[in-house]
Amino acid sequence: MRILTAAKFLAATTGALILATGTAYALSDDRPAVSSSQSLTCGGVHPDESAPVITRKSIVIHAPLKTVWKVQTNVENWPAWQPNVTSLVKDTPGALRSGSVFRWATEGLDITSTVKKVEHGKCLAWGGPAQGIDAIHVWTFTPTADGVLVRTEESWTGAPVVANTAYLQAALDNSLQNWVNNLKHEAEAQANK
Repeated sequence: MRILTAAKFLAATTGALILATGTAYALSDDRPAVSSSQSLTCGGVHPDESAPVITRKSIVIHAPLKTVWKVQTNVENWPAWQPNVTSLVKDTPGALRSGSVFRWATEGLDITSTVKKVEHGKCLAWGGPAQGIDAIHVWTFTPTADGVLVRTEESWTGAPVVANTAYLQAALDNSLQNWVNNLKHEAEAQANK
């Protein structure tokens, strides 16, 4: 039961596409997948490539980089556009930076995340443990001719992951697909105001 609860919690609080080396990043707007054999990185922070669960997702958002970045990094506003996030409190005031801590609730569970790296307008990485699962989550933001290519990747390690890899892989895949879709919807809505 703890594994299932942790899966629901972590799946609702993280975001990224499927397993391992050579996995394609699926673009949600029906563009061809971009192949990648290396993990995303943000200032040297990257998901654990040997983790039993790794998810990668990509999406093109038709909005300015400034808007996409603001929506994603304004963590206190996540509950307004991510239905599974029921509360969020930043323990560290001001803009997100390395060492910033935020606590959030989802699926009835609480998690504390610590920002590992921020490169303004380029990338963001955070991580932390939850019920025996250690997560590392990286986001990158690349301007394109018609918006921003957002890529995300997350790895999960720990005893619960080893015990129920297939279930937790599916949970993370679903969570990250929902996250990028919700981010796209919110950023494009704000850009069109």
